[in-house]
Amino acid sequence: MTFFLCFLGCIQELELCWPRGSVTGMGNGVREAPVEFQRDVEPGPAWIPAEDNQEKKKVLNSLMSGALAGAVAKTAVAPLDRTKIMFQVSSKRFSAKEAYRLIYHTYLNEGFWSLWRGNSATMVRVIPYAAIQFCAHEEYKQILGNYYGFQGKALTPFPRFIAGSLAGTTAAMLTYPLDMVRARMAVTPKEMYSSIVHVFIRISREEGLKTLYRGFTPTILGVIPYAGLSFFTYETLKKVHAEHSGKAQPSPPERLLFGACAGLIGQSASYPLDVVRRRMQTAGVLGHTYSSILRTMQDIVREEGLVRGLYKGLSMNWVKGPIAVGISFTTFDLTQILLRKLQHGPGLDR
Repeated sequence: MTFFLCFLGCIQELELCWPRGSVTGMGNGVREAPVEFQRDVEPGPAWIPAEDNQEKKKVLNSLMSGALAGAVAKTAVAPLDRTKIMFQVSSKRFSAKEAYRLIYHTYLNEGFWSLWRGNSATMVRVIPYAAIQFCAHEEYKQILGNYYGFQGKALTPFPRFIAGSLAGTTAAMLTYPLDMVRARMAVTPKEMYSSIVHVFIRISREEGLKTLYRGFTPTILGVIPYAGLSFFTYETLKKVHAEHSGKAQPSPPERLLFGACAGLIGQSASYPLDVVRRRMQTAGVLGHTYSSILRTMQDIVREEGLVRGLYKGLSMNWVKGPIAVGISFTTFDLTQILLRKLQHGPGLDR
C-alpha cells in the first residue's frame, strides 16, 4: 500500500508539471488521442511512425500497465486473500473474529512474512493474467467498437460487458495452471511444497497433469460475470462522471472509488463459483473428492449450508476485493497515462 500511495503521488506531480493534453485513460472505448506539446525551437521534419509500430507500442503499454496493476493490487491484499482461501477450502465457520485469530496464529507460529506465503506463485500467475486481461480488454473494445459501429465513441452497455467478459476469459484460459499452483501453496505448509516448480512436479507425478486443470470450468463460469461486471461498472462510472462533472478524467481517489464499486459488484455476483473452484483445486491435498461443479455444490450445501458454505468468506471479500480491484484499475489507468507522457514528452515529435 505504501508503494501504491507513493506511485499515486508521483503521477499527480507529473500531471501538475506536464503540459495538458487529451490523454484518455482506460474505460471509454475510445482510442486515445496523442498529447500535443509546444516546442520553442524550430521544428525539424516530423517523423510519423508506421501504424503497425503505433499498434505494437499500444499493446506493449497495455501489457506493462496491466502487469504492474495486477502485481501492486495482489501484493497489497495478499494476507487477506490467503486467509480467505483457507476458510473457503475448510468446513470451519467464517467470522471476522475467526479470520483475525487465523491471521494472528499464522503470524505467531510461522512469522510475519508467512502471511504472504504463496504470493510468489500469485505473482507468477497474476502478472501475466493481469497483463493479458487488460491488454485483451483494450483490443476487444476496439474490435467490438468497429463491429457495432462505435468507432471513436464509447461502447454501449452490452458490448462493454462483453469486452470485459472476453478479456477475463482469455486471461483465465492462458494462465489457469498457475492459479491452481497458487491455491495449493496457500493452503499447505511450506514443508509440503518447497517452490512453484516443486508443486508442478508433485502434482504431475502423484495426481496427473489433468489435475492442473481441475476446477477450470467453474473458473471460466465465474470469470464471465466477474470480469464482465467489473469492467462494465468501472467504465460506466467513469462515463457518468465525465458527463456530470464536465471533467474528461476522474482524479486518482475517484478512480479508486469507481474500481472499488466494480470489485464489490463483480465479486459478489461470482462468489459461489469461486468457492467451488477452490474446493476442486485443493481436493487432492485436503482429502476430498469433487467430481463436478454440481456435486461439489451439493456436498458444500449438505455439510455446511447454502449461505455459510457457498458464501463463506464473502464479508472478507467485500473488504479485500474492492481494495484490490480499485488499486488494479487505478494503477492501470495512471501507468498508461505516465507511459504516454514519457513517450511523447517535450523534445519528441509524433
